[in-house]
Amino acid sequence: MTEKETQNAVRPPDRGLAATLTEHKIKVLLIDDQAIVGAAVQRMLEPEEDIIFRFCQDPTQAIPTASEFKPTVILQDLIMPEIDGLTLVKFFRVHQQLKDVPLIVLSSKEEAETKADAFALGANDYMVKLPDRIELIARIRYHSRGYINLLQRNEAYAALLASRQALAEELAQAADYVVSLIPEPLPAGTITTAWRFFPSAQLGGDSFGYHWLDEDSFAMYLLDVCGHGVGSALLSVSAFNAIRSQTLPNTDFRIPENVLTALNGAFQMEQHNNLYFTIWYGVYNCRTRELRFASGGHPPAFLISREGNLIRLMTKNFFIGGFPDSVYQGNAEAVPPGANLYIFSDGVYEVDPPEGKMWTLEELGTYLLHNRPEKGEDIDALYRKMQAYHGQDILEDDFSMLAVHFT
Repeated sequence: MTEKETQNAVRPPDRGLAATLTEHKIKVLLIDDQAIVGAAVQRMLEPEEDIIFRFCQDPTQAIPTASEFKPTVILQDLIMPEIDGLTLVKFFRVHQQLKDVPLIVLSSKEEAETKADAFALGANDYMVKLPDRIELIARIRYHSRGYINLLQRNEAYAALLASRQALAEELAQAADYVVSLIPEPLPAGTITTAWRFFPSAQLGGDSFGYHWLDEDSFAMYLLDVCGHGVGSALLSVSAFNAIRSQTLPNTDFRIPENVLTALNGAFQMEQHNNLYFTIWYGVYNCRTRELRFASGGHPPAFLISREGNLIRLMTKNFFIGGFPDSVYQGNAEAVPPGANLYIFSDGVYEVDPPEGKMWTLEELGTYLLHNRPEKGEDIDALYRKMQAYHGQDILEDDFSMLAVHFT
Protein backbone atom coordinates (compact mmCIF):
# COMPACT_ATOMS: atom_id res chain seq x y z
CA MET A 1 0.00 0.00 0.00
CA THR A 2 1.33 3.44 -0.92
CA GLU A 3 1.67 6.27 1.59
CA LYS A 4 -1.18 8.11 -0.14
CA GLU A 5 -3.45 5.07 0.14
CA THR A 6 -2.58 4.75 3.82
CA GLN A 7 -3.44 8.40 4.45
CA ASN A 8 -6.75 7.99 2.66
CA ALA A 9 -7.58 4.91 4.68
CA VAL A 10 -6.83 6.58 8.01
CA ARG A 11 -7.25 10.28 7.35
CA PRO A 12 -6.93 12.94 10.06
CA PRO A 13 -9.96 14.88 11.30
CA ASP A 14 -11.47 17.49 8.97
CA ARG A 15 -9.82 20.84 9.63
CA GLY A 16 -13.11 22.52 8.62
CA LEU A 17 -14.46 21.65 12.06
CA ALA A 18 -12.40 24.44 13.59
CA ALA A 19 -14.75 26.95 15.22
CA THR A 20 -15.31 30.31 13.48
CA LEU A 21 -17.10 32.52 15.98
CA THR A 22 -19.96 34.70 14.75
CA GLU A 23 -19.43 38.44 14.84
CA HIS A 24 -22.66 39.40 16.63
CA LYS A 25 -23.99 42.94 16.29
CA ILE A 26 -25.51 44.83 19.22
CA LYS A 27 -29.28 44.57 18.81
CA VAL A 28 -31.63 46.47 21.11
CA LEU A 29 -35.32 45.61 21.46
CA LEU A 30 -37.51 48.18 23.27
CA ILE A 31 -40.89 47.01 24.56
CA ASP A 32 -43.09 49.96 25.57
CA ASP A 33 -46.69 50.87 24.81
CA GLN A 34 -45.83 54.58 24.40
CA ALA A 35 -44.76 55.57 20.90
CA ILE A 36 -43.11 58.72 22.23
CA VAL A 37 -40.72 56.60 24.32
CA GLY A 38 -39.88 54.48 21.30
CA ALA A 39 -39.10 57.57 19.23
CA ALA A 40 -36.97 59.06 21.99
CA VAL A 41 -34.85 55.92 22.43
CA GLN A 42 -34.47 55.59 18.68
CA ARG A 43 -33.09 59.15 18.47
CA MET A 44 -30.62 58.36 21.28
CA LEU A 45 -29.28 55.30 19.45
CA GLU A 46 -29.29 56.60 15.86
CA PRO A 47 -25.74 58.05 16.02
CA GLU A 48 -24.39 54.64 17.11
CA GLU A 49 -23.76 52.91 13.78
CA ASP A 50 -23.00 49.52 15.36
CA ILE A 51 -26.31 49.34 17.26
CA ILE A 52 -29.44 47.96 15.59
CA PHE A 53 -32.73 49.13 17.17
CA ARG A 54 -36.26 47.75 17.04
CA PHE A 55 -39.36 49.03 18.80
CA CYS A 56 -42.26 46.82 19.88
CA GLN A 57 -45.28 48.83 21.00
CA ASP A 58 -47.60 45.86 21.54
CA PRO A 59 -46.46 43.94 24.66
CA THR A 60 -48.50 40.89 23.61
CA GLN A 61 -46.09 40.57 20.66
CA ALA A 62 -42.96 40.93 22.80
CA ILE A 63 -42.06 37.22 22.89
CA PRO A 64 -42.51 36.47 19.15
CA THR A 65 -40.80 39.74 18.21
CA ALA A 66 -37.81 38.98 20.42
CA SER A 67 -37.63 35.40 19.10
CA GLU A 68 -37.46 36.67 15.53
CA PHE A 69 -35.18 39.70 16.17
CA LYS A 70 -32.72 37.94 18.49
CA PRO A 71 -31.69 40.99 20.56
CA THR A 72 -28.51 41.23 22.60
CA VAL A 73 -30.36 43.35 25.17
CA ILE A 74 -34.04 44.02 25.90
CA LEU A 75 -35.37 47.31 27.28
CA GLN A 76 -38.78 46.74 28.82
CA ASP A 77 -41.30 49.02 30.44
CA LEU A 78 -42.94 47.88 33.68
CA ILE A 79 -46.32 49.62 33.31
CA MET A 80 -48.22 48.56 30.20
CA PRO A 81 -51.97 48.18 29.59
CA GLU A 82 -52.04 44.73 27.98
CA ILE A 83 -49.73 42.85 30.35
CA ASP A 84 -47.98 43.45 33.65
CA GLY A 85 -44.27 44.18 33.15
CA LEU A 86 -43.11 41.85 35.92
CA THR A 87 -45.17 39.03 34.41
CA LEU A 88 -43.48 39.64 31.06
CA VAL A 89 -40.10 39.38 32.81
CA LYS A 90 -41.11 35.93 34.03
CA PHE A 91 -42.15 34.92 30.49
CA PHE A 92 -38.78 35.95 29.13
CA ARG A 93 -36.91 34.03 31.80
CA VAL A 94 -38.67 30.72 31.10
CA HIS A 95 -38.39 31.01 27.30
CA GLN A 96 -35.69 28.64 26.03
CA GLN A 97 -34.36 31.00 23.37
CA LEU A 98 -34.62 34.25 25.36
CA LYS A 99 -33.90 33.20 28.94
CA ASP A 100 -30.29 34.46 28.87
CA VAL A 101 -30.84 37.74 27.00
CA PRO A 102 -29.99 40.70 29.31
CA LEU A 103 -33.14 42.50 30.40
CA ILE A 104 -33.13 46.18 31.47
CA VAL A 105 -36.35 47.21 33.17
CA LEU A 106 -37.55 50.78 32.54
CA SER A 107 -39.79 52.42 35.12
CA SER A 108 -41.11 55.89 35.72
CA LYS A 109 -40.29 55.64 39.44
CA GLU A 110 -37.23 54.96 41.54
CA GLU A 111 -38.77 52.40 43.92
CA ALA A 112 -36.62 50.00 45.93
CA GLU A 113 -39.38 47.40 46.31
CA THR A 114 -40.13 47.38 42.57
CA LYS A 115 -36.42 47.04 41.84
CA ALA A 116 -36.18 44.12 44.22
CA ASP A 117 -39.14 42.38 42.59
CA ALA A 118 -37.70 42.89 39.11
CA PHE A 119 -34.29 41.52 40.09
CA ALA A 120 -35.88 38.59 41.89
CA LEU A 121 -37.70 37.62 38.69
CA GLY A 122 -34.53 37.75 36.62
CA ALA A 123 -34.04 41.30 35.39
CA ASN A 124 -30.41 42.28 34.86
CA ASP A 125 -30.72 46.03 35.34
CA TYR A 126 -33.13 48.81 36.27
CA MET A 127 -33.31 52.34 34.90
CA VAL A 128 -35.72 55.24 35.41
CA LYS A 129 -37.01 56.45 32.08
CA LEU A 130 -36.06 58.30 30.17
CA PRO A 131 -32.45 57.76 31.12
CA ASP A 132 -29.48 59.88 30.13
CA ARG A 133 -28.27 58.98 26.63
CA ILE A 134 -24.64 58.35 27.61
CA GLU A 135 -25.64 56.12 30.53
CA LEU A 136 -28.18 54.21 28.44
CA ILE A 137 -25.67 53.48 25.69
CA ALA A 138 -23.03 52.47 28.23
CA ARG A 139 -25.39 49.98 29.86
CA ILE A 140 -26.56 48.64 26.50
CA ARG A 141 -22.96 48.03 25.45
CA TYR A 142 -22.02 46.50 28.80
CA HIS A 143 -24.89 44.00 28.86
CA SER A 144 -24.63 43.22 25.14
CA ARG A 145 -20.91 42.52 25.44
CA GLY A 146 -21.53 39.99 28.19
CA TYR A 147 -24.31 38.30 26.23
CA ILE A 148 -22.27 38.17 23.01
CA ASN A 149 -19.43 36.57 24.97
CA LEU A 150 -21.91 33.97 26.19
CA LEU A 151 -23.14 33.30 22.64
CA GLN A 152 -19.59 32.90 21.35
CA ARG A 153 -18.67 30.62 24.23
CA ASN A 154 -21.68 28.44 23.42
CA GLU A 155 -20.70 28.41 19.73
CA ALA A 156 -17.16 27.39 20.62
CA TYR A 157 -18.45 24.65 22.91
CA ALA A 158 -20.80 23.34 20.20
CA ALA A 159 -17.96 23.37 17.65
CA LEU A 160 -15.68 21.57 20.11
CA LEU A 161 -18.35 18.96 20.80
CA ALA A 162 -18.88 18.42 17.07
CA SER A 163 -15.12 18.19 16.55
CA ARG A 164 -14.80 15.62 19.33
CA GLN A 165 -17.62 13.56 17.90
CA ALA A 166 -16.02 13.69 14.47
CA LEU A 167 -12.66 12.77 15.96
CA ALA A 168 -14.23 9.84 17.79
CA GLU A 169 -15.67 8.62 14.50
CA GLU A 170 -12.31 9.04 12.78
CA LEU A 171 -10.54 7.16 15.56
CA ALA A 172 -13.08 4.35 15.33
CA GLN A 173 -12.45 4.13 11.58
CA ALA A 174 -8.71 4.16 12.18
CA ALA A 175 -9.03 1.36 14.74
CA ASP A 176 -11.13 -0.68 12.31
CA TYR A 177 -8.51 -0.16 9.64
CA VAL A 178 -5.69 -1.31 11.94
CA VAL A 179 -7.68 -4.43 12.82
CA SER A 180 -8.34 -5.12 9.13
CA LEU A 181 -4.57 -5.36 8.53
CA ILE A 182 -3.96 -7.95 11.24
CA PRO A 183 -3.91 -11.46 9.75
CA GLU A 184 -6.57 -13.97 10.65
CA PRO A 185 -5.74 -16.29 13.58
CA LEU A 186 -4.09 -19.58 12.60
CA PRO A 187 -6.30 -22.28 14.19
CA ALA A 188 -4.28 -25.35 13.18
CA GLY A 189 -0.85 -26.46 12.03
CA THR A 190 2.64 -26.53 13.48
CA ILE A 191 2.04 -22.94 14.62
CA THR A 192 -1.29 -21.61 15.91
CA THR A 193 -2.04 -18.03 16.82
CA ALA A 194 -4.61 -16.00 18.72
CA TRP A 195 -4.74 -12.25 19.30
CA ARG A 196 -6.78 -9.39 20.63
CA PHE A 197 -6.59 -5.65 19.94
CA PHE A 198 -8.65 -3.31 22.13
CA PRO A 199 -7.96 0.34 21.24
CA SER A 200 -7.96 2.99 23.95
CA ALA A 201 -10.42 5.89 23.85
CA GLN A 202 -7.88 8.01 21.97
CA LEU A 203 -6.38 5.14 19.93
CA GLY A 204 -2.72 4.50 20.45
CA GLY A 205 -0.15 3.40 17.90
CA ASP A 206 -0.21 -0.38 18.26
CA SER A 207 -0.12 -2.78 15.33
CA PHE A 208 1.06 -6.36 14.98
CA GLY A 209 1.12 -9.29 12.63
CA TYR A 210 2.84 -12.44 11.38
CA HIS A 211 3.53 -14.14 8.08
CA TRP A 212 5.68 -16.83 6.47
CA LEU A 213 8.94 -15.57 4.98
CA ASP A 214 9.64 -18.94 3.38
CA GLU A 215 8.63 -22.56 3.99
CA ASP A 216 10.68 -22.70 7.20
CA SER A 217 10.71 -19.12 8.55
CA PHE A 218 7.73 -17.58 10.38
CA ALA A 219 7.96 -13.86 11.31
CA MET A 220 6.08 -12.32 14.25
CA TYR A 221 6.11 -8.66 15.28
CA LEU A 222 4.37 -6.04 17.39
CA LEU A 223 5.12 -2.33 17.40
CA ASP A 224 3.87 0.58 19.51
CA VAL A 225 4.13 4.20 18.36
CA CYS A 226 4.40 6.88 21.04
CA GLY A 227 1.41 9.10 21.65
CA HIS A 228 -2.24 8.67 20.73
CA GLY A 229 -4.53 9.59 17.88
CA VAL A 230 -4.64 9.30 14.12
CA GLY A 231 -1.06 10.56 13.68
CA SER A 232 0.33 7.71 15.76
CA ALA A 233 -1.91 5.23 13.94
CA LEU A 234 -0.65 6.50 10.57
CA LEU A 235 2.98 5.92 11.49
CA SER A 236 2.13 2.52 12.98
CA VAL A 237 0.39 1.43 9.79
CA SER A 238 3.25 2.72 7.62
CA ALA A 239 5.86 0.76 9.61
CA PHE A 240 3.59 -2.29 9.72
CA ASN A 241 3.19 -2.23 5.94
CA ALA A 242 6.96 -1.92 5.46
CA ILE A 243 7.41 -5.12 7.47
CA ARG A 244 4.47 -6.99 5.99
CA SER A 245 5.34 -6.18 2.38
CA GLN A 246 9.10 -6.55 3.02
CA THR A 247 9.83 -3.26 1.25
CA LEU A 248 12.77 -2.16 3.39
CA PRO A 249 15.75 -2.08 1.03
CA ASN A 250 18.75 -4.37 1.47
CA THR A 251 17.14 -6.18 4.40
CA ASP A 252 17.11 -9.88 5.21
CA PHE A 253 13.82 -10.22 7.06
CA ARG A 254 14.98 -13.51 8.58
CA ILE A 255 17.51 -11.56 10.67
CA PRO A 256 15.63 -9.48 13.28
CA GLU A 257 18.46 -7.04 14.06
CA ASN A 258 18.71 -6.21 10.35
CA VAL A 259 15.01 -5.43 10.28
CA LEU A 260 15.28 -3.06 13.25
CA THR A 261 18.28 -1.34 11.70
CA ALA A 262 16.39 -0.81 8.43
CA LEU A 263 13.30 0.48 10.26
CA ASN A 264 15.41 2.91 12.24
CA GLY A 265 16.89 4.26 9.04
CA ALA A 266 13.50 4.61 7.34
CA PHE A 267 11.53 6.11 10.22
CA GLN A 268 13.67 8.76 11.90
CA MET A 269 11.43 10.78 14.21
CA GLU A 270 12.39 14.22 12.84
CA GLN A 271 10.90 13.10 9.53
CA HIS A 272 7.73 11.79 11.15
CA ASN A 273 6.40 14.61 13.32
CA ASN A 274 8.76 13.65 16.18
CA LEU A 275 7.06 10.28 16.61
CA TYR A 276 9.03 7.14 17.39
CA PHE A 277 8.05 3.56 18.14
CA THR A 278 9.13 0.45 20.00
CA ILE A 279 9.05 -3.00 18.45
CA TRP A 280 9.52 -6.70 19.11
CA TYR A 281 10.36 -8.76 16.03
CA GLY A 282 11.06 -12.49 15.91
CA VAL A 283 11.57 -15.21 13.31
CA TYR A 284 10.94 -18.88 14.15
CA ASN A 285 12.62 -21.61 12.09
CA CYS A 286 10.34 -24.64 12.01
CA ARG A 287 13.15 -26.97 10.98
CA THR A 288 15.65 -26.04 13.72
CA ARG A 289 13.05 -24.82 16.29
CA GLU A 290 15.20 -21.74 16.85
CA LEU A 291 13.57 -18.39 17.52
CA ARG A 292 15.71 -15.40 16.56
CA PHE A 293 14.50 -12.09 17.95
CA ALA A 294 15.35 -8.44 18.57
CA SER A 295 13.52 -5.72 20.45
CA GLY A 296 13.90 -1.95 20.32
CA GLY A 297 12.75 -0.29 23.53
CA HIS A 298 9.86 -2.75 23.74
CA PRO A 299 8.67 -4.94 26.62
CA PRO A 300 10.03 -8.49 26.50
CA ALA A 301 8.05 -11.31 24.95
CA PHE A 302 7.37 -14.22 27.28
CA LEU A 303 8.24 -17.77 26.15
CA ILE A 304 6.60 -20.30 28.46
CA SER A 305 7.44 -23.97 28.10
CA ARG A 306 4.99 -26.83 28.59
CA GLU A 307 6.74 -27.58 31.90
CA GLY A 308 6.14 -24.03 33.18
CA ASN A 309 9.48 -22.31 32.61
CA LEU A 310 9.18 -18.64 31.69
CA ILE A 311 11.91 -16.94 29.65
CA ARG A 312 11.95 -13.23 28.88
CA LEU A 313 12.97 -12.54 25.31
CA MET A 314 14.38 -9.03 24.95
CA THR A 315 17.46 -7.28 23.62
CA LYS A 316 18.67 -3.97 24.99
CA ASN A 317 18.31 -1.76 21.94
CA PHE A 318 17.11 1.83 21.49
CA PHE A 319 13.61 2.52 20.24
CA ILE A 320 13.09 3.08 16.51
CA GLY A 321 13.58 6.59 15.17
CA GLY A 322 15.68 8.17 17.88
CA PHE A 323 19.28 7.87 16.73
CA PRO A 324 20.27 7.42 13.05
CA ASP A 325 23.41 5.42 13.77
CA SER A 326 22.02 3.06 16.41
CA VAL A 327 23.43 -0.47 16.31
CA TYR A 328 20.84 -3.17 16.95
CA GLN A 329 21.63 -6.55 18.47
CA GLY A 330 19.68 -9.78 18.17
CA ASN A 331 19.52 -13.01 20.12
CA ALA A 332 18.16 -16.54 19.77
CA GLU A 333 16.33 -19.09 21.91
CA ALA A 334 15.44 -22.74 21.39
CA VAL A 335 11.68 -23.35 21.44
CA PRO A 336 10.60 -26.62 23.06
CA PRO A 337 7.54 -28.45 21.73
CA GLY A 338 4.29 -27.25 23.23
CA ALA A 339 5.67 -23.84 24.22
CA ASN A 340 3.66 -20.62 24.09
CA LEU A 341 5.01 -17.22 23.08
CA TYR A 342 3.28 -14.00 24.18
CA ILE A 343 4.06 -10.70 22.46
CA PHE A 344 2.29 -7.62 23.82
CA SER A 345 2.34 -3.86 24.21
CA ASP A 346 2.85 -2.09 27.53
CA GLY A 347 -0.86 -1.22 27.54
CA VAL A 348 -1.51 -4.83 28.60
CA TYR A 349 0.06 -4.40 32.02
CA GLU A 350 0.63 -0.67 32.64
CA VAL A 351 -2.88 -0.32 34.03
CA ASP A 352 -3.69 2.01 36.91
CA PRO A 353 -6.38 1.17 39.46
CA PRO A 354 -8.59 3.89 40.99
CA GLU A 355 -6.36 3.62 44.06
CA GLY A 356 -3.11 1.76 44.50
CA LYS A 357 -0.24 0.70 42.27
CA MET A 358 -0.05 0.05 38.55
CA TRP A 359 -0.08 -3.59 37.48
CA THR A 360 3.45 -4.81 36.81
CA LEU A 361 5.23 -6.83 34.15
CA GLU A 362 5.98 -9.45 36.82
CA GLU A 363 2.28 -9.77 37.63
CA LEU A 364 1.51 -10.22 33.94
CA GLY A 365 4.15 -12.97 33.72
CA THR A 366 2.65 -14.75 36.71
CA TYR A 367 -0.82 -14.52 35.20
CA LEU A 368 0.33 -15.94 31.85
CA LEU A 369 2.26 -18.69 33.58
CA HIS A 370 -0.84 -19.88 35.39
CA ASN A 371 -3.42 -19.32 32.65
CA ARG A 372 -1.55 -20.01 29.37
CA PRO A 373 -3.87 -18.19 26.90
CA GLU A 374 -4.05 -20.03 23.58
CA LYS A 375 -7.39 -18.74 22.25
CA GLY A 376 -8.83 -15.28 21.77
CA GLU A 377 -11.34 -15.98 24.52
CA ASP A 378 -8.44 -16.59 26.93
CA ILE A 379 -7.02 -13.14 26.12
CA ASP A 380 -10.51 -11.69 26.59
CA ALA A 381 -10.41 -12.94 30.17
CA LEU A 382 -7.15 -11.03 30.77
CA TYR A 383 -8.68 -7.88 29.25
CA ARG A 384 -11.73 -8.16 31.52
CA LYS A 385 -9.38 -8.53 34.48
CA MET A 386 -7.61 -5.31 33.46
CA GLN A 387 -10.94 -3.52 33.02
CA ALA A 388 -11.93 -4.51 36.55
CA TYR A 389 -8.51 -3.52 37.88
CA HIS A 390 -8.71 -0.14 36.15
CA GLY A 391 -12.30 0.44 37.24
CA GLN A 392 -13.36 1.50 33.72
CA ASP A 393 -14.34 -0.27 30.52
CA ILE A 394 -11.78 1.56 28.36
CA LEU A 395 -8.10 1.42 29.28
CA GLU A 396 -5.78 4.42 28.93
CA ASP A 397 -3.62 2.74 26.29
CA ASP A 398 -4.14 0.21 23.52
CA PHE A 399 -4.36 -3.39 24.73
CA SER A 400 -2.58 -5.60 22.17
CA MET A 401 -1.56 -9.21 22.67
CA LEU A 402 -0.43 -11.92 20.27
CA ALA A 403 -0.27 -15.52 21.52
CA VAL A 404 1.68 -18.07 19.47
CA HIS A 405 1.59 -21.81 20.22
CA PHE A 406 4.34 -24.09 18.89
CA THR A 407 3.12 -27.69 18.57
